[in-house]
Formats: sequence, structure tokens, C-alpha cells
Amino acid sequence: MSDTPSTAVIFEEIPTAGGQRIGLARLNAEKSLNSLTLEMIDLLGERLPAWAADPDIVLVMLEGAGERAFCAGADLLKLHAACLAHHGSPQRADIRANDYALDFFAREYRLDYLIHTYPKPVLCWGHGVVMGGGMGLMAGASHRVVTSEVRIAMPEINIGLYADVAGSWFLARAPGRSGLFLALTAAQLGAGDALFAGLADYHINHARKAVVMETLITHAWHRDGARNRRDLSRLLQSFTEPLGAPGPLRENLDLINDLCRHDEPADIVHRIATLDSDNEWLKRASATLAAGSPTTAVLSIALQRRLKRASLAEVFRAELVASLACAARPDLAEGIRALLIDKDKQPKWRPARVADVTPEWIEGYFTRPWSAADHPLADLQ
Repeated sequence: MSDTPSTAVIFEEIPTAGGQRIGLARLNAEKSLNSLTLEMIDLLGERLPAWAADPDIVLVMLEGAGERAFCAGADLLKLHAACLAHHGSPQRADIRANDYALDFFAREYRLDYLIHTYPKPVLCWGHGVVMGGGMGLMAGASHRVVTSEVRIAMPEINIGLYADVAGSWFLARAPGRSGLFLALTAAQLGAGDALFAGLADYHINHARKAVVMETLITHAWHRDGARNRRDLSRLLQSFTEPLGAPGPLRENLDLINDLCRHDEPADIVHRIATLDSDNEWLKRASATLAAGSPTTAVLSIALQRRLKRASLAEVFRAELVASLACAARPDLAEGIRALLIDKDKQPKWRPARVADVTPEWIEGYFTRPWSAADHPLADLQ
């Protein structure tokens, strides 16, 4: 075994004027748009609790290497191989038997929950691509900055997964029915719509990042986490930039609410997938849903409805079951194959039509294979 430290995540402790330190974590996989690996998850999962316990660390900052992305989502190639191996094993009926999927999703969700409940301020610098697992890291941060170049989306319907990493929680809290629309269509958001949807807090010019950092370094921080949160809010607010015209999500909210208002999932999917519009953003959203996994579409609706009043911890526990079921069933492996391996973009979904996605099929995504006490995320409060 090598003793060489991993560079998958670069950690720095930056001294401040008052003698305290800022903990900086940089996802360091620029070529893959900082796609999240299990190694990254484990490194963050080890360092963040250590920083939480260190009284001289006053805040934590998350960023991505390079200029193109904070994090484009999970690294899916190992997951694809693990799914195929599980599908061909004698234990294929047991969703717990996919060891890699269980490790990845359980540790990822535990890390995301840690960020949501962190006792100190967490500043996430959302620049460039922020999608899927990247949104999982960003969503829980106490202070979420987006730049004018940000592109936010939950694109899982393209690969037969759903908007996980607590997407069932934070998308459900977006205005009107817009969160359901985003889960179904993988529609991309710019800075203005990210703020409108409650997925970001501050819009700051990326060119001013160095000045922001210098301000944080020279500020007189305290040992009181709540006070530091207030100070960080005030400092970031002083750098915010005005936004232009409303983005397409806000501009089309009334139509989106109408499209998603029906009781039957098939009606919602049909109305969006057959939408006749001259708006390019809406056209892309409609086409994505039409080409996406029918199971994902119905499951996304079911998750947001069933977990509407669930706590964050309950959402993560339910999503772990749903994600393992996705890994055990056909669409996730097929979606990854079509998008990232063969790149033919011609997935053969099973079932192939929303009309064939039965309530019994969807119920399998909610059937827990553990008792409540034995759930891998049972300790989340």
C-alpha cells in the first residue's frame, strides 16, 4: 500500500487575521469535471468531522478545481460495473448484495447529511457545472454562492436514476411544483433561477473570488458558530451582483404548475413530454423527459409525494433503499451504458412506457430490506 497522500481532494487550512483558520476542501479531478468518487466521499467524510471538532477552524469552504465545474455528479463507471456483476450473481434479488452501490450511496448520503447539519458555516462556491452529486454537496451548505457561469441540474432521469442526494427534500421545497418539473426534465438553471428555486443564496462574480477570500482571511472571526454564520452572510451579501431578467424557470412557473398539477403520474408525464412550445428551454425539458426512463419519472413523483412531510434523515433513509433498488433493476445500468459507455444515447428502458410502470413495480423501490434499527443510516437524527 502506498503512503503517498491522496490528491483526489486538496485540503488547506488558511490562517486568518485573528489566528483562526479556514478549512478549504477542493475537489481535484478537473478532467472529469470533478466527478464525485467514493475516495472523495471518504476523504471529505474524514476531514469534515475533524474540522468540526477543531475550535480554531471557523468555517469550511468547498470548491472545485479548474474553471469548468464545482462537481458534475457521481463517477458512474464503477457503479455500472458493480450493477452488471450484481445482476449476474445468485444474489441479484437482494438489493443489499451490491456492495459497491451500498457503500457509495450510504457514504455519499451520510456526507451530504453531515453538511446539512454541520455546526460551523459551510461556504460552497458553485461555479460552472453543479449537477447530481455536486448538488448533494452544495444543497446542505449554509452559504451557497453561484456565479454567472453556473449550470445547475438534476439530470438523473437520463440514466435511470432519480434526483437523489436529498433531491426528494430540497426540490420539493422549490416554488410551486417547479421542483417536480426539475426532477422530471433535468432542466438546467442559471444563477437567477437557482436563487429563485432556493438552491443558492448569493450571486457573486467569479472574478471577485480572490477578493472574497481576502475579505474572509482578514475578518475577525469568533468561536461562536452562529455568530460566524451571521458574519459570513453579511460579508457575502456585500459582494452580491444584481441579476438581469427572470430566468426560464421563474418566467414559466405558471405553466409549470399547470403541467404538474395532475394526480396521475402518466398525465403529468404526457403533458410535459408532448408540450408544444417555441421556448428552447421548455423544448429541451420536454424532449429530455420523453427520452428518459419511464420508471424514473413515476418514481420521482412518488418520492416527492410520499416524503413531503418526512425529515431530512428520513428522506436519506428512503432514498438509500430507492437507489439500491435502481441499481438492482435494469434501467440504471442501461442508462449509464447508453450515455457514457457505448454513447449511443439509445437506452432500452424496462418498462418502456409510463403506462406499463405499475404501482407494484414502484412499491419495490420503497420496500426496506432492513429493520429500522439495522438500516445503514439509522443513526441519522
